[in-house]
Amino acid sequence: MTDSLLTASPREVADAADGVDKPAWLPAKFWDSKKADVRVETLAKAYVELENRLHALTSGGGKGDPKLDKVRAAMGVPGSPDAYRITVNPVLGGPDGEVNRRLHQAGFTEAQAQVVYDLAAERLLPAAEAMAADFEADRQLARLVEHFGGEEAWGEVSRQLLTWGQANLPPGVLDALSGTFEGVLALKGMMEKGGEPGLMGTGGPRPASAREDELKAMMRDPRYWRDRDPALIDKVAQGFKRLYPGQSQG
Repeated sequence: MTDSLLTASPREVADAADGVDKPAWLPAKFWDSKKADVRVETLAKAYVELENRLHALTSGGGKGDPKLDKVRAAMGVPGSPDAYRITVNPVLGGPDGEVNRRLHQAGFTEAQAQVVYDLAAERLLPAAEAMAADFEADRQLARLVEHFGGEEAWGEVSRQLLTWGQANLPPGVLDALSGTFEGVLALKGMMEKGGEPGLMGTGGPRPASAREDELKAMMRDPRYWRDRDPALIDKVAQGFKRLYPGQSQG
């Protein structure tokens, strides 16, 4: 062969081509053995087809395509949204049909769909409970403002109650009483009467079954402060009335 590739003769080119082997990584269908070259057009078409199939697979398209359906099944994607077997926190109710439809359309496997529901229970439920607690706290505060004759009057009463409670009650008891309308009224009654020995921890030992302990436990029950269970609320209110019969509940 001549030194310059540009001046190689046709025979030299043919002889050189005969010595070119197919790369080991290239599938045979993309190799032209006669030309000893890659079938670029065939390779490009195959790439475009593969790209379209992958897009259809990940976007939920291509329904009815046996090849894509087979791939989805192998990945763990059920045949329909209704086929998801999901364990749902009872508070959320149950699986949501529209959510499942969108998860299925996006190509979510059953395990991935379960993670979505688990995250909803883990993140959304505490947020919803906090919002409900805030709403209930605002409602209770509004009742106290109305009961004591306005914001200014309530501000003075609340300051006195907090000062007295911090000086005379264990922190846990003060927190429990100050968290509800009924508890605040009971706290006011205790302050006006000079305190309740059983609650303040002075004036003798506290009996194990003291009524105030029972009321405190009931007020800490989520059914009381979160769910606002009518029966439990009434039971607590009646208990405070029995402890402080002279204090109006408003």
